Amino acid sequence: MHALGAVGHTVRRRLITMVPLLLVLLLVLLLFGAGFAVKILWWVAIAVLILWLIGFVARPKGGSGRWYRW
Repeated sequence: MHALGAVGHTVRRRLITMVPLLLVLLLVLLLFGAGFAVKILWWVAIAVLILWLIGFVARPKGGSGRWYRW
């Protein structure tokens, strides 16, 4: 019975050392995911800015050059 107690103690020690490692890996995964999302948002913002600037350059020449009715 003493041998089973030693096995249980070893399992607990492994769990105690594995939990912080798993938490760190989970944190890295979350931060990488957030970083990837922010990177995608930056690319979307750059694309919108480029389309907005092209809208200023590529205006139709008819009338007063305004794209709205008012």
